[in-house]
Amino acid sequence: MTKEKAQARREHLARMRAEQQRKERRTAFLMWGAGGLVIVLLVGLVAFYMVNERAATSLDNVTSAKYVGSQHTQTKVTYKESPPLGGEHNPAWQNCGIYDQPVNNENAVHSMEHGAVWITYRPDLPKAELDTLKELASKDYMLLSPYPELPAKVVASSWNKQLKLDSAEDPRLPKFITKYKNGPDTPELGAACSGGVGSTTAEAPIPASAPSTDPSQSAPATDAPATDAPVPSATPAP
Repeated sequence: MTKEKAQARREHLARMRAEQQRKERRTAFLMWGAGGLVIVLLVGLVAFYMVNERAATSLDNVTSAKYVGSQHTQTKVTYKESPPLGGEHNPAWQNCGIYDQPVNNENAVHSMEHGAVWITYRPDLPKAELDTLKELASKDYMLLSPYPELPAKVVASSWNKQLKLDSAEDPRLPKFITKYKNGPDTPELGAACSGGVGSTTAEAPIPASAPSTDPSQSAPATDAPATDAPVPSATPAP
């Protein structure tokens, strides 16, 4: 083999090696690029899921108030909110449980003062959603009742806290219950949610004479369940 041919062969081999290296670099770049893209997509999907999950379960839309406890009255109260989330109330609290008829605001507010979460719903709520609410309300310190002209399909209320919902299946509802049942705003934490009113079949309306226009400014009175007044039937919470 002549010197020229040997040199040409070496140059040819060098070009082949260089081309092979370029292919290997290109393949590695594509692999790393594809892997990086997959990682970016996975991170984006996880972040998107977390943002959506937080939005779906966020309690940022909870309405808050600053009512003080132990403000009792024997007469009907004109509440600022509907349903109320605190303020002046009847000396008798509503027994916690599941009611198939509306209950008096004044008795239910007293139950919330004791730590109960009061779930109200529109009377035309579908049965499947009502069954969901009944399951949630089957625990202690829970009160469930229909509420005519409710501003949302379902409203969850505790003392000084309220959340309006478009569905009984909303994941924020159990989160609200966990956070605010016997929550930090409860004026009489540990007080009973039984032994009040709620044992017969007819509603006992609160007297409408001398209605209060300021639910938070009544003189304190001693808790005293009214045992002689008929109220809606209830399924007591276990």
